[in-house]
Amino acid sequence: MLDDLLRRVQSYSPRTLETDHDFPEAAVLVPITRSDEPELVLTLRASGLSTHGGEVAFPGGRRDPEDQDLVRTALREAEEEVGLPPGLVEVIGPLSPLVSRHGIRVTPYVGLVPDFVQYKANDGEIDSVFSVPLAFFRDDPRQVTHRIDYLGRSWYVPSYQYGEYKIWGLTAIMVVELVNLVYDAGIDMTRAPTHFIQLK
Repeated sequence: MLDDLLRRVQSYSPRTLETDHDFPEAAVLVPITRSDEPELVLTLRASGLSTHGGEVAFPGGRRDPEDQDLVRTALREAEEEVGLPPGLVEVIGPLSPLVSRHGIRVTPYVGLVPDFVQYKANDGEIDSVFSVPLAFFRDDPRQVTHRIDYLGRSWYVPSYQYGEYKIWGLTAIMVVELVNLVYDAGIDMTRAPTHFIQLK
């Protein structure tokens, strides 16, 4: 499983972001545990944050001027937010960049991490760190679908419930891209399913 995942992500050509705008840059780490049944490591952001408070997200944030590249941004933010040492991460490759609703260009980087890491949530930014089996998403067990009008087109984005955690929005788009890549899941976000809920 892991060998196939590595091969597929390493040989992947992410979509380019076709826009005339020059957005501020950010990066997130998409950590996958190095195990027979790989899991995604996610965070629940602190509810008091001014952006994306109380939402599930991958560890990450805005690029600092001293970051030599966006990979460094993702690794630095993961260390600051959840105590993940950069030396424990094997960065495999990027997924497609996206623009957040706050006008930030976000590039996800898939990285393998050991399955024994003791994460330490930064109290000011992160309420909890949790993991979800990657295979959970393979059959698209969405609760609802949100329509997001984004860069001139409509996307029909799944919202997943895993225990107490709701995985939706930009994070769900990244998850779907990864699951389609790894499992050939064929989850189509360009067409409306039979029932969907408009995101307000």
